[in-house]
Amino acid sequence: MAHKISESDCVACGTCMGECPTGAISEGDVYKIDPNVCIDCGACAAACPMGAISPAE
Repeated sequence: MAHKISESDCVACGTCMGECPTGAISEGDVYKIDPNVCIDCGACAAACPMGAISPAE
């Protein structure tokens, strides 16, 4: 299952984008993860300094 980014916790720092091996994360005021591209590796969640990324429910 894909990961998700909390809109209230994301500060759009971009750290997660550099860690995603599939390019599933897109920029914006709040970053988004494309669930069709995410392979649920967790690299983005491990890299996020704000703890804003978690497994989708």
